[in-house]
Amino acid sequence: MQVLYPNEFLSKAENTPVVDVRSPAEYAEGHISGAFNIPLFSNEERANVGTVYKQQGRLQAIELGLDIVGPKMSGFVKEAQALASSGELLVHCWRGGMRSESMAWLFERVGIQCFTLKGGYKAYRNLLMEELGTIPHLIVLEGFTGSGKTEVLQELDQRDEQILDLEGLANHRGSVFGGVGQGEQPTTQQFQNNLLAALRKLDREKRIWVEGESKSIGRVSLPDSFWKNMNQARIIEIEVPVEERVKRVVKDYGMLERPQMEKAISSLHKRLGEEQTNMILELYQTDKLEQVAAMLLSYYDKTYRYSRDKYKKSDASINLSGINSQEDAGKLVEKANELKL
Repeated sequence: MQVLYPNEFLSKAENTPVVDVRSPAEYAEGHISGAFNIPLFSNEERANVGTVYKQQGRLQAIELGLDIVGPKMSGFVKEAQALASSGELLVHCWRGGMRSESMAWLFERVGIQCFTLKGGYKAYRNLLMEELGTIPHLIVLEGFTGSGKTEVLQELDQRDEQILDLEGLANHRGSVFGGVGQGEQPTTQQFQNNLLAALRKLDREKRIWVEGESKSIGRVSLPDSFWKNMNQARIIEIEVPVEERVKRVVKDYGMLERPQMEKAISSLHKRLGEEQTNMILELYQTDKLEQVAAMLLSYYDKTYRYSRDKYKKSDASINLSGINSQEDAGKLVEKANELKL
């Protein structure tokens, strides 16, 4: 059994299966992207062992653990053998302690070479915070709501530019309407873990584009280190005519489920006031979608200006049509090259 530091562990995980032996609840809260869960204890069993440890002591807790695990050992081995097609597995628990050591020992008894994670999942999370805070050539794409930043970002990806799709990873488009028509969001931990996995596929010595976001995207939050990195990064602000932004908002949101859209509009009543919220709802219910979009953009434009003026200073702004994302992406690449980003 070999112990690897987190960076070594993740590098080897590119070609070797990762086995997370923590409980199902721990795994569900957040796990290394692509890891498989072979839990040493169920959620209830883990809680019982913890209670015995606190009330009776370490030895009694180990004895209870052995009683629980004994009948399950054969099943653990079969699951591990099904995963270890290359004869190797990466194994980890929360702190890199008894759970991962015990399972790795068991797997090695049947000929599977195991590598454990020094410091466990906790050390992995520390590495995550460090790596997401040190992206030297990050470019943040800013702009008013409806400017088509997401489409332009996707077009940059098609041009072999490097991107991090935060909204895609979060399964949310950012505003109070961002979850309408989307599936369930991941947990914050899992979102951050998937963000690290996406980053590690890129070359950090080259520029990486990301769309400007709030610290929270729906129910998930950006890591503090990454948020700080974004606020210190180079910023290009795109400017698109308001009439094109209205059209885009209608196109993106006009055909979504009405009950969810009405609920989202109603949720703005504390910010817009009852009178204006009711006016927007009435317009929406009578299919006057362009007027709805224009009123909502007026609100979001004010919040964007406040945030931009207080926290961010763009390195450059560029006028884009908002009609042709391919053409707009080309102009952005030219601007980035001109600025030597």
